[in-house]
Amino acid sequence: MMPMRLLDLTLPTPAENLALDEALLLAAEEADAGEVLRLWELPSLAVIVGSGGSVEIDVNSTACEAARIPILRRASGGGTVLLGPGCLCFSLVIACDRLAGLNEIPASNRYVLGRILKALRSVVPEAIVEGTSDLAVNGRKFSGNAQQRKRRHFLHHGTLLCGSDLGLVPTYLNAPERQPEYRRDRPHTEFVMNLPTTIAEVKRLLVEEWQPEGEYEPLPWDAVQRLVEEKYSREEWNRRR
Repeated sequence: MMPMRLLDLTLPTPAENLALDEALLLAAEEADAGEVLRLWELPSLAVIVGSGGSVEIDVNSTACEAARIPILRRASGGGTVLLGPGCLCFSLVIACDRLAGLNEIPASNRYVLGRILKALRSVVPEAIVEGTSDLAVNGRKFSGNAQQRKRRHFLHHGTLLCGSDLGLVPTYLNAPERQPEYRRDRPHTEFVMNLPTTIAEVKRLLVEEWQPEGEYEPLPWDAVQRLVEEKYSREEWNRRR
């Protein structure tokens, strides 16, 4: 198996960043490009809906349109999130044969989230997995996660809040259509929290835990552009529900 490689790269637009995550998965699955840890942070706000999520229910579209905040849909499941400064996104493309059981979502979630918790133990030693795939401290969520899967590889991507302006979340996101039981109908501002550290430190800890060897290359630019054109820039994809 090829060693995991590192890609610390944010592309100019939200659509390109979503496309790059999927392109990395396709490159591993179809071209044996190998595993990757990608780290990225959008410089401006964007609302990202899960593949089965409802824009109408989850998003305050009027507020987003007034502020020119784009609304996009990713190809993985999970809930709707507000990305932007202070929200570190991490993306892992992992081979299913890396470890027994990774061909199933529950086991692969446990594996990845267990390693993220291990990486962050010095920052939030009391953090645990809550719900299906959240990370939280005393019921306050600082990380949401989702997966997109192929036959031989899966993409696990998530968010880690580190200095995000959490007061903006209820401005652009409604109460979600589906809530984990541990949320107990709390509003966004009582449910989410920032990690007590910097994005630079979290990046260092993730790299230390996953130990990627070298930089990821070549980048799958053709696939990124194709996915942007065919999917992530299209209203029929982003607003399909």
